[in-house]
Amino acid sequence: MATTVAPVPEIVAHEVERPNEGWTSWFTTTDHKKIGIMYMVTTFAFFVLGGVEALMIRLQLSVPDNNLVTPQVYNQLFTMHGTTMIFLFVVPFMAGLGNYFLPLMIGARDMAFPRLNALSYWLLLAGGIVFYASIFWTPPEAGWSSYVPLSSITYSPSGGQDAWIFLIHLTGLSSLLGAINFYATIANMRAPGMSWGRLPLFVWALLTYSVLLIFALPVIAAAVTMLLTDRHFGTHFFDPTNGGSALLWQHLFWFFGHPEVYIMILPGFGVVSEILPVFAHKPIFGYKAIAASTVAIAFLGFLTWAHHMFTTPTPLVVLIFVMLSSFLIAVPTGVKILNWIATLWRGSIEFKTPLVFCAGFIALFLIGGISGVFLAVFPVDWQLNDTYFVVAHIHYVLMGGAVFTIFAAIYYWFPKVTGRMLSEKLGLWSFWWMFIGFNLTFLIQHVMGLDGMPRRVYEYSNTGHLALYNMISTVGAFVLAFGILLTIINVARSLKVGVVAGPDPWKGNTLEWFMTSPPPVNNFDTIPRVRSVEPMKDIRREIERRTSGAPAPSPATVPTGARQIGV
Repeated sequence: MATTVAPVPEIVAHEVERPNEGWTSWFTTTDHKKIGIMYMVTTFAFFVLGGVEALMIRLQLSVPDNNLVTPQVYNQLFTMHGTTMIFLFVVPFMAGLGNYFLPLMIGARDMAFPRLNALSYWLLLAGGIVFYASIFWTPPEAGWSSYVPLSSITYSPSGGQDAWIFLIHLTGLSSLLGAINFYATIANMRAPGMSWGRLPLFVWALLTYSVLLIFALPVIAAAVTMLLTDRHFGTHFFDPTNGGSALLWQHLFWFFGHPEVYIMILPGFGVVSEILPVFAHKPIFGYKAIAASTVAIAFLGFLTWAHHMFTTPTPLVVLIFVMLSSFLIAVPTGVKILNWIATLWRGSIEFKTPLVFCAGFIALFLIGGISGVFLAVFPVDWQLNDTYFVVAHIHYVLMGGAVFTIFAAIYYWFPKVTGRMLSEKLGLWSFWWMFIGFNLTFLIQHVMGLDGMPRRVYEYSNTGHLALYNMISTVGAFVLAFGILLTIINVARSLKVGVVAGPDPWKGNTLEWFMTSPPPVNNFDTIPRVRSVEPMKDIRREIERRTSGAPAPSPATVPTGARQIGV
């Protein structure tokens, strides 16, 4: 019986459309690396705008009884400056670092939700555009914390305050979506063998940052929604003449605002914890203690919001509890600092720019922490509240803390992002101008505060030495700005003529150095198995063993934390 042979289907070759690699691809990309770059470039542009606003503030205060800008413009400047630096620079820049490096460090090929990741960036950009569009009409004037009744429709009738509210909503939603994405990625997409006890410390910081955002952002979203309805829809949440409470705004804002301080600084702690062991050429001291202290800071951060309200009518027992909680949160922070110093102790230290910025951060953040302990003593705070001592404190914590770690991250990871090295000479010059300028600007402000100069003032009388102190502070601000400009020049120059970096110029410890610089679209052709907290050291040891032809050691003879890894 004859069998019928089935015809072979004809194979037709189709031309595969090449992916769009032009500039328009940035508008539609879901690649976490491109999204991370867009985050960092956009937020750094906002940083420059916020810096210009700060220089204008310092010019106004450089001499007594100055009339360079009007009182209204001055209020707008410090509102725009504070809001920009916190909501449009530090927090989203850290999100940009996380977007770029989190998948690379845990051995993932992308974020858990790529499209949600792209949406989070575009929401951030929309918030910044809405906020800065107000300069064409009337910018907000109620300060970055927008206390009521100053932010009510009675005292801030312009649309600028509404633009501030919309900024908080849009950037808050952006951060919330990003935080959920970070958490899902870390929980579900780690490389084989990367247990919770082997996570890079920067990833631990991002995990804690994400949890803090998830818990804190709904509170500020509710607060600004209530403010919006008070302003336009006849509610009275914050109006004490109609059953509301002005203090309710402060409680809601600072329940978000104090954890926000740690949201800004915890990723910076993670950056320092990654950089120090690389340039000390020794393992991080106290890995588990640093990871545990990160979690402890997140928990305690929710217990101390009321220390921003020591001068409000508050029962004594609450004042004591908040004071002790504020003291307690210094303990895990101190654990980190001691472990960082122990990491450097007797290490073969290589004084490169990333390490120098980290060392500068430790010094400046320590000063900010000590002044914070002073302010946590509520009788002391009663005297120093709303003086320039508080201005100095917050800048040592956030500018000296978060911003110096951001610059350390730029110098450390720029070769991975671009494939080129930044100039060490320009980098060190940038650091010293920034470090000296920062201390000239803000160290003297402690003395201004002790002399009684109030913050948020448009002008002041020539009493005591305030004129001299303010002039020193203003000169320091321009020295600081010049140091930042040197880094901008360094980046622009190195993009064209920087030395080619290669895949692992620093001999790093984590998996982002496993691939080419810049990384390929899919990140990893082969995802390596992780067997310690320093997987790249394991990979280099295995390569050296195979090159030398030495036999593979048995697992019983390999020390814990130094087990070999297949490549």
